[in-house]
Amino acid sequence: MTLRIIIVDDEPLARERIRTMLEPEKDCQIVAECGNGPDAVEAIRKHSPDLVFLDVQMPGMDGFEVLRSLKGGTLPLVIFVTAYDQHALKAFEVHALDYLLKPFKQTRFKETLARARETLALRQTDAATRNLLQMLGRAQPAPEYLTRIPVPAGDRIVLIKTSEIEYIEAAGNYAILHVGKESHILRETLTSLEGKLDPKKFLRINRSTIVSLDQIREFRPLFKGEHAVLLRNGKQFTLTRGLREAQERLKFA
Repeated sequence: MTLRIIIVDDEPLARERIRTMLEPEKDCQIVAECGNGPDAVEAIRKHSPDLVFLDVQMPGMDGFEVLRSLKGGTLPLVIFVTAYDQHALKAFEVHALDYLLKPFKQTRFKETLARARETLALRQTDAATRNLLQMLGRAQPAPEYLTRIPVPAGDRIVLIKTSEIEYIEAAGNYAILHVGKESHILRETLTSLEGKLDPKKFLRINRSTIVSLDQIREFRPLFKGEHAVLLRNGKQFTLTRGLREAQERLKFA
């Protein structure tokens, strides 16, 4: 039988890695790739895949929220792809078909895929689905996000309120926090900092920029279907991470 597969991960390189590992598998067909939660929900409902490689940590709508949105329908087999450590994994590993801990190797990937084939061949998808529904029915603790960010400044530590940040720019392994006319340099990558910020208050609009949702004034069309984000302070950035997701996030900001 052919395994119809959807890959869901907000990082293009992570999706590419899974795609590359699936290429030698002649019985696997990738029917969709998604870079965010809303697109994943839509694709799963549209294609009804046999198997989904699902990233747990995604801004806006994470992997668990994707599955909660699908509870009214038929859930596919799910392999979680995550950067969580082993202790965090124990909270849900018994409920999913399997998981891949980033960075995973080809041998581990093949073991996971073999388990998926076996489950489908033995028609045990119902049991796997019940396990997922059991997991989703449990109360999930609310994640804690930063409200203040300590930034070294010479021999001082300046505490920056996240509510005052207008936008954040990447500068190599540093992040530049822009607060009014001031800027503060933090020794942390933009990706690392993104995971600590409340997705209901901040949005990563491209590879090098995070903006405060409260600071977005409007979206302006550019060439070839692209859009610009205009902030209240007059700053303008190119939006490369999807207009629809940005608009959805703004509804709950």
